[in-house]
Amino acid sequence: MSESLHDSDLIENVTYDELQVGQSATLRRTLTNADIQAFALVSGDVNPAHVDPAYAEGTRFHGVIVHGMFAGALISTVLGTEFPGPGTIYMSQTLKFERPVRVGDTLTVTLTVRSKDDAHHNVVLDCVVNNQAGEEVVSGEALVKAPKDKVVRPRAALPTLHLFDPEARLQAWIASLAGGAPVRCAVVHPCDDGSLRGALEAAQHGLIVPVLVGPRARIEAVAAAGGLSLDGVELRDTAHSHDSAAQAVALAADGQVAMLMKGSLHTDELMEAVLAERRLRTERRMSHVFRFEVPAYPKPLLVTDAALNITPDLSAKADIVRNAVDLARALGVAQPKVAILSAVETVTPRIPSTVEAAALCKMADRGQIAGAVLDGPLAFDNAISAEAARIKGISSPVAGQADILMVPDLEAGNMLAKQLEYLAGAASCGVVLGARVPIALTSRADTAASRMASAALAMLAARGPQA
Repeated sequence: MSESLHDSDLIENVTYDELQVGQSATLRRTLTNADIQAFALVSGDVNPAHVDPAYAEGTRFHGVIVHGMFAGALISTVLGTEFPGPGTIYMSQTLKFERPVRVGDTLTVTLTVRSKDDAHHNVVLDCVVNNQAGEEVVSGEALVKAPKDKVVRPRAALPTLHLFDPEARLQAWIASLAGGAPVRCAVVHPCDDGSLRGALEAAQHGLIVPVLVGPRARIEAVAAAGGLSLDGVELRDTAHSHDSAAQAVALAADGQVAMLMKGSLHTDELMEAVLAERRLRTERRMSHVFRFEVPAYPKPLLVTDAALNITPDLSAKADIVRNAVDLARALGVAQPKVAILSAVETVTPRIPSTVEAAALCKMADRGQIAGAVLDGPLAFDNAISAEAARIKGISSPVAGQADILMVPDLEAGNMLAKQLEYLAGAASCGVVLGARVPIALTSRADTAASRMASAALAMLAARGPQA
């Protein structure tokens, strides 16, 4: 007799009296890299053979292998939930590991009753785990005390486990950009390890050709302290941070670089230099756009403006939307969906941002804002959740599918951006648009990986919309 585990709303055991010698149950499971990561997180077993591909490639197994005890956990799953199931007392277990298990393997766990002890209600079960080729990877023997009474219980509803590695997500995105021509970039005053390392790593990934603009002695000292090589990297010597900003901006105005990247100077110093150079001005208002990778959202999310424009009027907001749409198209989104955020979904004169949201949507209808689908006002929940919009009776081509969130003012944007980063675990990078060249604008607290991602964002903006 054979039984197979299945997804059901109920868990039902097999009592001692119902068990027969030779009776068996099976469980099949295809293993993913997420399984390895979750097991490592829960158990604390971060043996590099399981979680470090570079190390694992040099072992006798020539690649990452699954934790051996993962198979043991699957055996425990069968014993505790189905065969014999609830009421079973695990007494002992032997395991012999025959072959390595790899990501993508489909394991079949088979437990078979070998013997029963009527005096103590003990049951011995043979445990065999085979891979998809039928090869035995784990074998062993389990001794349990089987339940006497029948148990039927609702299957427990467990929380969803979200595995999110912000740095890995950023690295994967950056890796996907390989193959294009790097953009010549003035890196402004990279006088700390994070800004210099981020620029050099962006160069190593083929994103930019850096021109370091700053005090030579300080940059060389930072490089030496961090073990960074400046071989072949152009360096323009300056006296101080204001001089660095002025010289970098002049390079951009003269067409010698196609983008700027902020280093360790204050944002105000760089932006004042940009604003003072008339040759970098366009008909557009300059604005900042964050790109977020949010664990609970299925695609990248752009947020604007959370860094430059404090209380933009309608004209400025139109430019802010246009800048974000251009960036989204450069990221490969053919027709971005833009949610104009406010506190409510209805237009009311008491909340000016709702009136401006409606005006922006009408401007899009009339072709004054092109290349995107706009809707607003939308509250944040409706913008990112189709279910929230459905419950509120909102019919929208943007709700739950937004590519861009436009906030009412800088205060709202700054709070939203920091909440996404610090509460939702989002990974971010940012760029300033609206000038003749894009500006990778980073925070002094950003990691080198985040700085490199901002460089990638500005590089894509400099290249322009994808075909």
